[in-house]
Amino acid sequence: MVVPTNVDRLLPDEDAEALLELTRDIAQRELAPQVDAMEEAAAFPADAYRLLGKSGLLSLPFAEEFGGGEQPYEVYLQVIEEIAAAWPSVGVGASVHSLTASVVAMNADDEQRATWLPRMLAGDWLGAYCLSEPQAGSDVSAIETSAVREGDHYVVTGTKQWISNGSCADYYILFARTGEDRKRGLSAFIVPADTPGMSFGAPEKKLGLHCDVTTQVRFEAARIPVAQRIGAEGAGMKVALSALDAGRLGIAAVATGIAQAALAHAVAYARERTQFGRAIGEFQGMQFLLADMGADVERARATYLHAARLKDAGRPFSRQASIAKLTASDAAMRVTTDAIQVFGGNGYTRDYPVERLFRDAKVTQIFEGTNQIQRMVIGRDLLS
Repeated sequence: MVVPTNVDRLLPDEDAEALLELTRDIAQRELAPQVDAMEEAAAFPADAYRLLGKSGLLSLPFAEEFGGGEQPYEVYLQVIEEIAAAWPSVGVGASVHSLTASVVAMNADDEQRATWLPRMLAGDWLGAYCLSEPQAGSDVSAIETSAVREGDHYVVTGTKQWISNGSCADYYILFARTGEDRKRGLSAFIVPADTPGMSFGAPEKKLGLHCDVTTQVRFEAARIPVAQRIGAEGAGMKVALSALDAGRLGIAAVATGIAQAALAHAVAYARERTQFGRAIGEFQGMQFLLADMGADVERARATYLHAARLKDAGRPFSRQASIAKLTASDAAMRVTTDAIQVFGGNGYTRDYPVERLFRDAKVTQIFEGTNQIQRMVIGRDLLS
């Protein structure tokens, strides 16, 4: 069942409006009709990413000289929201890909950017972000994967965990330990998927986002040229943190898209479903439930747009990114839970989409920093 979200957006110019129209058309015509079958099969949506790349939707916030769309971040995030409303797994994958490209755009040298960014932004090269490890999720300083320099190569050994796009990516942004210092001993690398010594675990059997293929990425004495290091040796923590705020905004947009889709389905169902001779949407109790859901969605969107506008203006936005991620992901859980309530028993079955959206929403409270970590970031920033 395809239900348009019909969000009334305030965009900065006609180009941005055209981009959103293109995104909605692709999302509703190409993505939404296949999401249920693909998620049931846990199939990797390679064709969807190729379509987004060819349409220019994977390159929006990057410089034109590298093939980017030179669009404000607030426009890019609304594109991600529209994609996620149709297919949350693809929204997550596109956000992760943008995160990897932003690492290169912000931290690589001129030669590296000229070599790698055009392929990334064209969608020819899909990225994955290798930060988390089995014992190092939110605690980046606990990373144990090692990169030992031998001449003009690093020898990398270790295991990364919970990697979106997992075994399906074309390249990986890798963070590995090149020194003993827990904060200044990390370095960042770009690693093509065909690098000898790399292998992958089986896809995780997850509650939701089944098409977001998530695996371990293993390095067994993998040799990575020094030329593929991003930034100075030991600057990996700075590189990681420089991208995480933007990544959190991507997840906020995905969570908002999930909530918006659940709301749209709930409103459509409340208009059509009759009980006691009336559409259930005519009952005040149902109207109040839908009103709270609508307020949650609007609040989530407002927080990520505020943070994005600060980022576009070159102002600090770290606290606002955490607020957006926290607000939007919590809203996604509330709205999808209430959407199931609107559907009643039907909502608890896989015959209707709100059950899947509920499962997809949960992980938005966990990845890119759990919501408990977001509260720590917000609190410390307020007190600093």
